[in-house]
Amino acid sequence: MLNIIQKKKDKGYFLGDKDNTCALGQYIPMSAHKARRVIDQIRGRSYEIALMTLELMPYRASYPILKLLYSAAANAYNNNGIVKADLIICKAEVNKGTTVKKLKPLARGRSSMIKKPTCHITIVVKDPDFY
Repeated sequence: MLNIIQKKKDKGYFLGDKDNTCALGQYIPMSAHKARRVIDQIRGRSYEIALMTLELMPYRASYPILKLLYSAAANAYNNNGIVKADLIICKAEVNKGTTVKKLKPLARGRSSMIKKPTCHITIVVKDPDFY
């Protein structure tokens, strides 16, 4: 089971608008390039179409993004009272996180570096009916 660390940020500082709701997943163990490949497919789409797209994608990155999308929709429903079916994804970005470095022992007393990249994913949803 994948645990996603979520931080709560001040809405006014982080988003700039009152009608936007976000979910932020930090230190997700995958490269940012692989996560961007999936995020580019759902940016600007409606919530229901994005769910169908993510469930049918064969990529490993789609599962944590699906969890974040569920979380963003739940935040919008609980905090602002917005119906989940009306949401669209107005902003979705992937940033590079820290790289976990480990040493793997090799033959003859040598070692090699194993680098495990992480990424931070931000999904912002909004209700287009506010405008």
